[in-house]
Amino acid sequence: MSKRIAVALAGNPNSGKTTLFNRLTGMRQHVGNYPGVTVEKVEGSVTFKKYDIKVVDLPGTYSLTAYSIDELVTRNFLFEEKPDVVVSVIDASNLERSLYLTTQLMELTGRVIVALNMADTAAELGFHIDQALLSKLFGVPIVSTVATRNKGIEELLEKVVNLFEGQNCLEKAIVRYGDEIEQELNALQTILSHHSSVVREYPLRWLALKMLENDRELTAKVEKSSHGEEIIRQAQKSRHHLQTIFGDTPDVLIAERRYGFISGACSEAARRSYEVRHTMSDKIDSILLSRALGLPIFLVVMWALFRFTFTLSEPIVGWLETGQGFFADFAGRVLPHGYGVRSFVTEGVIGGVGSVLVFLPVVSLLFLALAFLEDSGYMARGAFIMDRFMHTMGLHGRSFVPMILGFGCNVPAIMAARSIDSARDRLTTILVIPFMSCAARLPVYGLFIGALFSERIAGNVLFSLYLLGIVVAVASSRIFRKYLFPGEGLPFVMELPPYRFPTGKGLLIHMWGRVVLYVKKAGTVILAGTLVVWFLSNFPQNVQYPTDYNSLIKEAPDDQQMASQLKRGIESEKIENSYAGKIGKAISPALKPLGFDDWRVAVGLTGGIVAKEIIVGILGTLYKTGAKKEGPQTLRDALRRQVRTDGSKIYNPLVAYSLVVFVLLYAPCLATVAVIRKETGTWRWPMFSVVYTTAIAWIASFIVYQGGKILGLG
Repeated sequence: MSKRIAVALAGNPNSGKTTLFNRLTGMRQHVGNYPGVTVEKVEGSVTFKKYDIKVVDLPGTYSLTAYSIDELVTRNFLFEEKPDVVVSVIDASNLERSLYLTTQLMELTGRVIVALNMADTAAELGFHIDQALLSKLFGVPIVSTVATRNKGIEELLEKVVNLFEGQNCLEKAIVRYGDEIEQELNALQTILSHHSSVVREYPLRWLALKMLENDRELTAKVEKSSHGEEIIRQAQKSRHHLQTIFGDTPDVLIAERRYGFISGACSEAARRSYEVRHTMSDKIDSILLSRALGLPIFLVVMWALFRFTFTLSEPIVGWLETGQGFFADFAGRVLPHGYGVRSFVTEGVIGGVGSVLVFLPVVSLLFLALAFLEDSGYMARGAFIMDRFMHTMGLHGRSFVPMILGFGCNVPAIMAARSIDSARDRLTTILVIPFMSCAARLPVYGLFIGALFSERIAGNVLFSLYLLGIVVAVASSRIFRKYLFPGEGLPFVMELPPYRFPTGKGLLIHMWGRVVLYVKKAGTVILAGTLVVWFLSNFPQNVQYPTDYNSLIKEAPDDQQMASQLKRGIESEKIENSYAGKIGKAISPALKPLGFDDWRVAVGLTGGIVAKEIIVGILGTLYKTGAKKEGPQTLRDALRRQVRTDGSKIYNPLVAYSLVVFVLLYAPCLATVAVIRKETGTWRWPMFSVVYTTAIAWIASFIVYQGGKILGLG
């Protein structure tokens, strides 16, 4: 039986931590949430030397001060889960800054390994690091890794096992903070040691440091303990004494001493053989980040991304649609007719969920393209480029990072807004993220754009939607900052990682994780939603229709075409008089000025509040795509064929564009509403978001449709 080792990966953002995690665990990963918070918890496993090693990728953070949610989550995980080994992943080319977190981890636990990642970049920049000396100075094992090239991975696992088994343990270095601070630390440790209930969870010296730093969370815990007042009184006395002597707060003094320790160690163990004034990344940035070319190049890159996504996926979607139709036709032939089983499977399951899964290639390719931009380092430049423009709208470039993440999913994008220091900027960003076009909307775009626009311009239409979402988000932020959250914005400081050529395996892992979540959603939320709609569209069954179709069919027994049309009439009246038909007809008058007066779309948009992908599943169910006597019918075929009573087509390119604009902008899904509630701590802002976005969607679609009609486009 294999032994188990729990390993936590900690590190700064852009240190290559996630890439290292992917190399260690491959596809054996799963995503959940940390208890009590909505921060994603990514776990994986690897087998090495009869050990089953569980690896947890902690949120990227620069310190453990617990000022942000990510810092708090990382710190609490280390306390509560107590991993056997903590791997501190550092950027070898930014040694001093990266080692700051390492010193804090060393004070927290005695089982730390340093992964000196991006060793190749450090070498290219002229850095020479004496790994053995640095390891001795810090008292921790150090391994050089290049995660993008799979270098050092086995050696790292070897160090993990050795440290777990108690082999090659070094004498851990202790950061000394100078006589005055050490005296106050000793005083605090003495009083803390007399109250074991307080220090049971934490290392004694570390807790004393946190009390000197006036850590809010730990201070609150100590206050609630027995003798808490005595401890707090001593901490206040020590802080006042140090501030009186040095003229600065203890947290600043402690940070200075840590950096002093790091600087001294690095001056001994690291040197630079030459000064590289202009790296390749610098030369590329001189063009891509220039005032004249930066924004146009960024827009061209984003246009190319969506053109690539739609053009490459279109043939595959066509094949899947054909497969869906024939599969539904086959199920319709072999399944029994009674008890609604055939209808349930062909219309509810295959027609509903199948219509969503048909667009899996579009979603997969978008995730692949976004992963390429993220891993290459260009996506971080996007935020930098947008900084100048967003300043005019009351925000700064840091807000653009969560907004870009919204292209994948609005939920983690809203959680990423925690990195924004200003409460006003953070709340503004949270409220505008739902305008960013998430992957859940992509199947709807693929359906209507693919059905009613030529392949030649389909990619351009798709790009215009993503661009419109950004424009509406930025314009809304201007309104919010002027009227809801007035005040000056903070300056934007963001580290730009070096450019890298992404590895194929890394891209596939990033894409695979997101695609799996999409498929799981199709098999759970979307399946449930489409089956509810199938029930609503098939009941009540004992309805008196205005037209006596059965009599008409008997009168024309030899006219097969007429009989087929009459049977379709029965089916049409049946679904229009169902519960779903009544719901759709009640809503559709509000949508008629927008051009889409099809009651089926009204039902789909209502269900889309649960999850945007479900719109396609609902339409697939209501249009009864799949098995037909005249041959399989795809959902896109059904949309093209829809006509009004006067014979005019319901859908044309103008109506389709008005509809997808509405889908882009209207109410966020339930998961997004829930996370806004979680992040803001009130129902006021989620409800505001639902009303505001829907109002903006109606106005925008009205302008598109009515303006298009005036211009003679529809």
